[in-house]
Order: sequence, then C-alpha cells, then structure tokens
Amino acid sequence: MRPEPDPIRRSFHRFHQLHWLGTGPRHRTLLAAVLLVAVLAVVAQPAVAAGAFDQQIEQSVAAVAPEMIQIRHRIHQNPELGNRETETAALVAERLRALGLKVETGVAKTGVVGLLEGGRPGPTVAVRADMDALPVTEQTDLPFASTKKTEYLGQEVGVAHACGHDVHTSIALGVATVLAGLRDQLPGKVVFLFQPAEEGPPPGEEGGAKLMLDEGVFDRYKPDVVFGLHSFPDLQVGQVGVNPGPTMASVDHFVAEIIGKQAHGAYPSLSIDPVVMAAQAVTALQTIRSRNLPALEPSVVTVGIIRGGERFNIIPGKVRLEGTVRTYSQETQATIKRRMGEILDGITRAGGGKYTLDYQNNAPPTINDPALTARARATFERILGADNVVTPKPSMAGEDFAFFANAVPGVYFRLGVVAPGTTSGALHTPTFRADDSAIAVGMRAMATLVADTLTQGV
Repeated sequence: MRPEPDPIRRSFHRFHQLHWLGTGPRHRTLLAAVLLVAVLAVVAQPAVAAGAFDQQIEQSVAAVAPEMIQIRHRIHQNPELGNRETETAALVAERLRALGLKVETGVAKTGVVGLLEGGRPGPTVAVRADMDALPVTEQTDLPFASTKKTEYLGQEVGVAHACGHDVHTSIALGVATVLAGLRDQLPGKVVFLFQPAEEGPPPGEEGGAKLMLDEGVFDRYKPDVVFGLHSFPDLQVGQVGVNPGPTMASVDHFVAEIIGKQAHGAYPSLSIDPVVMAAQAVTALQTIRSRNLPALEPSVVTVGIIRGGERFNIIPGKVRLEGTVRTYSQETQATIKRRMGEILDGITRAGGGKYTLDYQNNAPPTINDPALTARARATFERILGADNVVTPKPSMAGEDFAFFANAVPGVYFRLGVVAPGTTSGALHTPTFRADDSAIAVGMRAMATLVADTLTQGV
C-alpha cells in the first residue's frame, strides 16, 4: 500500500494538475486557493525544536543503564582480539534482534550492523562502536577484571579491554535500546556499526573500518553522517571533549630489516654487525622529527620493537625494527617515509650491510566536520552543561573511524570515564580502567546527538 502524500505534496500536485486545465478566471481562482492551502500547510508543519526528546531520553537512559552495565561486565570479562570477536558479535546481534532492528552479521568478518527505522522519512545517521580487545594482561581491582589468555603471534598473552571498547559497545547497545523506544516519533534511520579490529587485524589479514567500507556497508545503508566516541582517561565521568577539524592522527606501520653477516661474538671483525647498525638507525630516525620537519608540525616516529639474535656470544645476521609513524598531513607523511629510507640506506651502506623497509599507511587522520561539530557541541552543552564540555587538543593516537569520516561528514568525541576520587592508567596499559557510571553519560550524549540530528536534519 502506497503511503499517503503529505499536505504540501498534495497541494502542489493539485496545482500542477490545474495548471494544465487552463488559465481562465475560474482556474485562476482555483490556483490561488491551492496555493493558499500549500502555504498554510507549510506554516502548520510542526517544528521539532532541538531538545524535544531530551526528557524522554534522560528517563530511558536511567531505566536502561543498569542492564547495559551488566552487558559491559560480560564483555569485559570475555575480551576478544581483532577479527576474533565472535562471542561479542553474537551478544550484539541477539540484543539488536530483540529490539526489532534489522540485523546483518559477518560484516568484515565479525562485524554486526543494525538498522533502526523511524516512523517517517528523514536523514540516516550512523553510530559506530568498536568491539575488539588488546593483547594486554589486566592489572586492575575491578570485580569483573579479565583473566583471559590467548595466543597472539605465537606467544601466550593476556587479553583485556585496555582501550574501553567494552564501554563503547555497551553504550551503542544502550543507544539502540533508547532510540528503539522512540522509533515511531523519530524521522529517518539509524545505522549501528559494531566494528571489529579497530586496533588492527592480525598480520596477513584485512579488517576494521576499511574492510567494512570495501564490503559496501555505506553503499547499502547510505548514511548522511557518522558519529563515534572513545573512552578518555584524562576526563572525569560527566565530561565530554570535542574539537573541530583534526582530532586524531594518521596511523602508519613500518617494518625495517637490517641485514648484516653473522659471526662469533669474540670476533666482531668477521661480522657485519646489524645490532650496531640498528642502534644507529633508531637514534637517527629521531632526527627526522627534530631536524627535517617544521618545529610546530605534529608528528611522531616510534620504534616499538627491536628483535635480533639468539645467543649472547653470537653476532646475528639481521635485526628487525618495527614501529609507527603519526602525522596530520600527507606532505609530512611523505617526508618521513622518504627520510626513513635515506637514513636506513646511509647507515647500512656505511656499515657494509643492507636493509629492507615495508611502510604501510593504515589509517588517515580523523577530521571532525566543523559545522557538525558545532552542532554536537551545542547538544552536549545543553544536556551536560557548558562546563562539562571541553575542547581537547588533537591527539597523536589514531583511529580507523577516519575511514568512515572520510566517506561522510563525521564527529568523533571523547567520553570521560574516570570517577571522581579514582585514577586510571593510560589507554593500552594494564591499569586502564573505566567507571561504569560513564555508560549512562555516553548513552545520553550519543542518543541525544542522534535524535537532534534526525529531527533538525543534516
């Protein structure tokens, strides 16, 4: 059954019909009447003010938050690494189906997409939550702390949500629950993207936001805007942070192999020592930031892994260096990559060795749309108070949310997760902890932002 057209469409459709009937006095009178109906119809359309759903959302969040906290505990105690989030994905899909959403599973390996359709036409808003954990052994006193272990890169490791993705997933499920209760009153659609492998897929695999896009998730659901949030241990519960423009850096990954000649440790003259060359390279790579780039240009070059050798009295044949580069501009990115090659070439030539360099661009910078950010800030200030909305400095951490925000306008904001009187370790550390009370704040902030966007348009 075809939907009944709205009054404006009916009036102008009638105007179009009458226009072709003639232009005599009688017809001009009819045309004037039709135009009057159209104008009155426009005036009579109810304007939905920003904040129209604030009270309903606040009440629903208060009712739903305890259940979402329990879900958070379950996810936290059962963390899963990237592209392996099978239990988490099953929990998410089950919850979304129970809410009556259309659900798609197996997206980008273990991702889940839920579609909430409002009661009338409107824009489509995407909400992204990441699900994967990290190979970190948790060291907190939380009663629901993870004790899980698994194998990663051939080694047994602890697994923990040391970046707050359990909080993000629980918040997104809470937002879906809250908005599902308002679906008949809301225009448009909400697409919930539960993304795997935000921290990066295992070596040799594809994954994350890029793979979701490559598989056509935005082609199928066609969002107009996308929103995401991240736990932030520098802010207290009740605070959020959002800044326009650049907010998270690009994420590049490099692997360099310094190749020499193996020899007995007592006879270094018979070797071409890759350990010495690697040591020189680690130090020299830091001169890129200090001597090849403008002093105020944000960038980071970090060597995070040095591996080489099997025994104390053997000079090895090769040493492996692995690390990351963070930038905000393509020009800076290109300069660093070029200089890395030149430095490695010069040092290994001088030492009589060789090198290989594998440099991969994993994620672009995350850039918040300025106009959309201003509207988000107004929403947050209205519901949380202006004093609780801060403007953080851009971070050199990276986020593959950037792929989504490059496809459509996006806003990525930071959520305070530290309860007053408590402390937390940094992200990606064993002592990182997020307080349960942050979940209700995140639900309210995200649900209200989505409702404002749906009702006010994009």
